[in-house]
Amino acid sequence: MKDQIFLLDPTAEQAPAVRARPARPGSFEGLCVGILDISKARGDVFLDEIERQLHDRGIATRRYKKPTFAKIAPPELRQQIAAECGAVIEALAD
Repeated sequence: MKDQIFLLDPTAEQAPAVRARPARPGSFEGLCVGILDISKARGDVFLDEIERQLHDRGIATRRYKKPTFAKIAPPELRQQIAAECGAVIEALAD
């Protein structure tokens, strides 16, 4: 057992979904950028500055917040962000 490496998956998925990563936009021009606060302490401080810098460049933003950092974002929130935004910035901090 000394030479073996075990990788544990904390998601409890029996068969993880395989999805292609979407292409990154070439620029934020013309896009609404979603800013997702995952509810970690002081994450909003970082996101406030990101949002200010985006606004200074004329980029539209929408703010969202997860109910708790301990769980994934609810499906309704993820669907709303996908419908309303062309890109998302998510941050965590302590």
